[in-house]
Amino acid sequence: MFYAADLDMWVVSRYADIEAIFTDPATFSAAIAQDPVFPLADEARTTLREGGFRAGATMSNCDPPKHTRIRRHNLRAFSARRTAALEPRVRAAAEELVTAMLDKPRFDVVEELTYPLPAYMIFTLIGFPPADTELLKSYCGNRMAFSWGRPTVAEQTAIAANMARYWRYCERFVADRIADPRDDFTSDHVRVHLDDPEALTVDEIVGVIYGLSFAGHETTTNLTTNAVRRLLEHPDQWREICADPTLIPGAVEEVLRFDTSVIAWRRITTRAVSIGGVEVPAHAKLMLMLAAADHDPARFPDPDAFDIHRADAARHLAFGKGIHFCLGAPLARMELRIVLELLTKQAPDLAMAADQDLTFPPNIAFRGPRRLLLERTTA
Repeated sequence: MFYAADLDMWVVSRYADIEAIFTDPATFSAAIAQDPVFPLADEARTTLREGGFRAGATMSNCDPPKHTRIRRHNLRAFSARRTAALEPRVRAAAEELVTAMLDKPRFDVVEELTYPLPAYMIFTLIGFPPADTELLKSYCGNRMAFSWGRPTVAEQTAIAANMARYWRYCERFVADRIADPRDDFTSDHVRVHLDDPEALTVDEIVGVIYGLSFAGHETTTNLTTNAVRRLLEHPDQWREICADPTLIPGAVEEVLRFDTSVIAWRRITTRAVSIGGVEVPAHAKLMLMLAAADHDPARFPDPDAFDIHRADAARHLAFGKGIHFCLGAPLARMELRIVLELLTKQAPDLAMAADQDLTFPPNIAFRGPRRLLLERTTA
C-alpha cells in the first residue's frame, strides 16, 4: 500500500484489502472507474462534445441508489434463458473460426479467433446487426488507451471521434428498438422504459449498451488469449485437458486467477479511512491491483505456480466482488470454455511459435498480447 505521485493514486495490492474495498461501496465509490487516468486534452473534449457524446455514469462507474436501479434491470436481461440461448450460436461461430484457423500451418490466434469471437458474442447478445460488426469493431480501436493509457493529443482526438460515432450509433440503435422491440438484451431494457420511462431513461439504456459492447469485447479477447498462452506454456497441463475435458472449468478459473485480463481497477474514498494500516484521506484515488491480489501468498499458496487443479482458484478477484461483480462473468466463462473444448479436441498438437516477442497495449487496467502466433507441431 503506497502513494504513487505520478498517478496521484494510492496503490493497493493485497487480496484482503481489495476484497474489503469492493464490499464497502459507501466508503469506496466507483465514480472514477471510467475516468481517464490523465487529464484529457482540450481538443479531445471538444471532439466529444461536438460529436454528441453524452455518456454518464451507468454501471461500473455508478454508485447506489442509481447503480442498484440500473443493475436490477441488467440482471434480468442477463437471464439464464438468454445466456443459454446464446451458447449454441457462440459455439457455431467458434467452430467456424477454429476450423478456418486450423487450416493454416501458422496463425495469429488473436486475429483469427480471440478477437472476432467476443465481438460476435456481445454484439449478438445486444442485438446489433451482423452486417455492422466490422464498423463497430473499427470504432473500438485503441479505446482502452483513452481512459487507461497515456495517448498523445492526436491519438486522444482520433479516439474521441470514434467514441462519439459509436455513441451516435448506439443512440440510433436504441431508437430503432423502441420503435420495434425484438428478442435481445437491448429490447429487454426498452420494454422496461416503455412500461415506466422513469425506471430506465433512454440515455441510460444507450449508456448501458455503449459500455457493455466495449467491456464484453476487449476483456474477453484478452482473457481467451491469455488462457491459450498459459496452457501452451505448460504443455503437461495442456495435455491433461486434451485427455480430460472435465478439467477445463478448473483451467478457466486458474487462468482468471493467474493471468487476468483486468489487472487493475479504480475507486475513490468518500471519507478518511485506514487501508491495511495506512491512513488515507477522503477523496483519495485508489488503484486496486487485482493481478497482485490474485498472486497474494496470504490468500493463494504458491501463487506464482500455474495449476489447473488448484482447489480455490475460483476465489480470484478477476470479476470484482460485491455490488459491482461483473455481469458478463457467465458469458466470459462460457466463451473460454467453448474455445478450449474446440481447441483441445481439434488441435491437441497446438504449440506457441518460438520466434515471437509478445507486446501489450500500454495501459494500467487491461492486459493481453496484441498477437499470439501458434502452429501445429504435427501438421
